[in-house]
Amino acid sequence: MANLGGTTEVEYTQNNVEIDNLALFAVQEHNIKQNGVLEFVRVLSAKKQVVSGTLYDITVETKDGSKQKVYEAKILEKPWLNFKEVQEFKLVSENDEAPSLSST
Repeated sequence: MANLGGTTEVEYTQNNVEIDNLALFAVQEHNIKQNGVLEFVRVLSAKKQVVSGTLYDITVETKDGSKQKVYEAKILEKPWLNFKEVQEFKLVSENDEAPSLSST
């Protein structure tokens, strides 16, 4: 049983349209506010917490030209009010090129 008001991991798959849309929304809002050109690549992880709505904590991989950047985004959603707001969008790491994924 989940803790009331506690943070829970989101069972994320690459086909989770809801989480992908929230991450894309966060990137787009960042670009508008910062006059940026980040490109959404993929979601790395996601958590959610039920507050007066749902607060999502999403780690998202982006590209800025040839640089790979990872951001943590906090998005508050209240679907019954048709409301979404990016509360935080902070840089976690930056690399000159995307890392290769290895299967071990």
